[in-house]
Amino acid sequence: MNRVSIQGKFHYRLTGWRYSAIVRFLLFLVVALIFYFALFHRIVPQTYDIQVGAIAEKDILAPRAIPNEVATEKAKEEAAQRVGPVYKIVSLKNEMAIEEVLEKLLAINSDPEVTATDKVNIYKTVIPTLIQDHLERQLKTFTDSAQYSDNLLLEMRKNFRDQQYRVPEETYYKIPRLTKEDLTAMVPVAKEIVSKLMNDQILDAQTARVKVPELVNASTLTKSNAREIVQELVRAALTPNKFYDQKGTDEAKGHARDNVKQVMINKNDVLIAKGERITDDVYQRLGSLDLLKDNTSYWPHLGLILFVTLLSLVLYMFVRQSPHPINHNNVQLIMLVLILLMTIVGMKVFSMMQNLDYPYIAFLAPTALGAMLLTILLDAQLAFVAAVVFSIIASVVFNSDHLQLFDFNYGLLTLTSSFAATFSIQRASQRSSILKAGMMASLFAVMLSAAFILLGDHESKRDALFAACFALGSGLLTAIFVIGVLPFLEVAFGILSPLKLVELSNPNHPLLRKLLTETPGTYHHSVMVGNLSEAAAEAIGADGLLCRVGAYYHDIGKTKRPSYFIENQTNIENPHDRIDPALSKSIIVAHARDGVEMLKEFNIPKPIRDIAEQHHGTTLLQFFFHKAKKQAEEKGEKLPEEIEYRYPGPNAQTKEAAIVGIADCVEAAVRSLRNPTVEQIDSMVRKIIKSRLDDGQFNDCDLTIKELDQIAKTLNETLLGIFHSRIEYPTELPGQKAEPPAADSTKEVKP
Repeated sequence: MNRVSIQGKFHYRLTGWRYSAIVRFLLFLVVALIFYFALFHRIVPQTYDIQVGAIAEKDILAPRAIPNEVATEKAKEEAAQRVGPVYKIVSLKNEMAIEEVLEKLLAINSDPEVTATDKVNIYKTVIPTLIQDHLERQLKTFTDSAQYSDNLLLEMRKNFRDQQYRVPEETYYKIPRLTKEDLTAMVPVAKEIVSKLMNDQILDAQTARVKVPELVNASTLTKSNAREIVQELVRAALTPNKFYDQKGTDEAKGHARDNVKQVMINKNDVLIAKGERITDDVYQRLGSLDLLKDNTSYWPHLGLILFVTLLSLVLYMFVRQSPHPINHNNVQLIMLVLILLMTIVGMKVFSMMQNLDYPYIAFLAPTALGAMLLTILLDAQLAFVAAVVFSIIASVVFNSDHLQLFDFNYGLLTLTSSFAATFSIQRASQRSSILKAGMMASLFAVMLSAAFILLGDHESKRDALFAACFALGSGLLTAIFVIGVLPFLEVAFGILSPLKLVELSNPNHPLLRKLLTETPGTYHHSVMVGNLSEAAAEAIGADGLLCRVGAYYHDIGKTKRPSYFIENQTNIENPHDRIDPALSKSIIVAHARDGVEMLKEFNIPKPIRDIAEQHHGTTLLQFFFHKAKKQAEEKGEKLPEEIEYRYPGPNAQTKEAAIVGIADCVEAAVRSLRNPTVEQIDSMVRKIIKSRLDDGQFNDCDLTIKELDQIAKTLNETLLGIFHSRIEYPTELPGQKAEPPAADSTKEVKP
């Protein structure tokens, strides 16, 4: 036993760093540093030691996306200049004016007391006045309307005045010659022509007046005098109806200015080029962006330190409370640090490709990578906590416009896809399950991105398509990275994931094929031990899959000398009957060591090698010890020491190794019983467990008495199902004698 203790102390010295509190502290310090440098450039801007008038020694880049006020104002002015003048189309009823004029002419011409000379003088005054009064009446109707501003009304009066038509003098002398019939015939023709021309948009009345002769000549008027007078009167009645609208033009220019998007200086754009002189305006601008060392504030640094400390403490507290080996095993903690680093580096790479024109490229980042790897390699609960941490970091790293510290869009997307991947991969048993989990993460990411687009109506269809495509690719890219990285992590850190265990349990594995073909008895024994140990492990919350696969390989060393083990001795003499018990002991003990060597040759992970090495612990080979002791007594030689006939160990270091050892011994013992009863099985199981407990075989693992009792109950139930066809159940009634079942009976008899 002293040799075992010395060996254990030496093993602790070699692996002490794995459980060192100092190493653990340093690893969490590394985690905090990773968080700090990942967020540093997003939160704390770089500062420069420059003075006004100095020459910039290097390019000074924008620490974040900032508004470019000069460029924005220039763009607004250019947009306003591109807006043409706005015109108002006014509906004028000038045909009513021509009707009033002709009716007045008819009344004057019909008055015999008025001389021709007086009539000419009256016409010179009446005709322009009637037209002007009609226009004024129409203007008054527009005054109370909100559609017509004072400036527009002034513009209309100005145009009426500037484009007023002067009727030639000779026309006034021709009007008195018109008869009543001539004037009556002129009214509908004049009204129709005025109405037709005023229905067009007239900016310059002269363009409409040019068309008058053609329309008059095509009318029903036959007398040349009547046609000439109608032409002049119609020209006088025609006015512009399209007017420049200053208010409308200003509003259109204002809308054009408002529709100009804010011109931004993107993150990492050059603010000051190398060799450029620092002017006072530039200096003030750099100061407003906190880029000057003279104005350096250490508050952002302190805030960032507190922030990453809180994130690190969240991980520390959860790891500390975890029931898994990571709560004390620094090797697994190193793997956690590496996974954190890989995930954050992936975020940083995609954030470098992100800009204001394509912000949704961040949706392509494999942010669920860390959660999936942690679920497969360590623990789903730890993956959930890490997903929350990753989502917080993503909301800062992918915050492209920097208008706020966090962009919840990217944080929520990371959290959703990570949770979806974690739920999907928890009970994965095949590599294809990783791809399925990636597709599930993509599905949830696409749904969430669609929700963002629908809720934000300012987004275009193009943005929506980009966001959905990038989100779809994120999960698939994550699955590809996980499939590629997982084998390296499994090998580098000796982690046995459920996927790897399922692969190792394949009967076509070379070692299992060798076990089946060369030692069929041992193979059958190993399968039985696997079933027993898996049920017992799951009953106490241990790793049942590891126990089953470890049991398959635990006796692989027997393939070197198969005939020396009783389960493989079919119709042959037991070779141990002819050799010295010391040699028998050496052969039997060697199978654990041989098994470890064979497992190393085939690169079988260490947890399975540990089970093969530790499943016997330092138990005593009682049969050969008593045989050697008896021979020594007969020969009068020195009695052998008990330690010489013990396995070299070490004792089981884990619950799984201890459970496989118990199941191995129990299966062999129960199989040796002939027609075992329920009581015999229960007695045998508890005797074996008690014997190992008393022998100190469980001292190095954390199995409790309660768990050992649960293991015993589970083994009894499992063995009862395996040996039910051979167990004799008490069926004796008072006054009767039970008859044992036939040897070949397979009928299940229930008590």
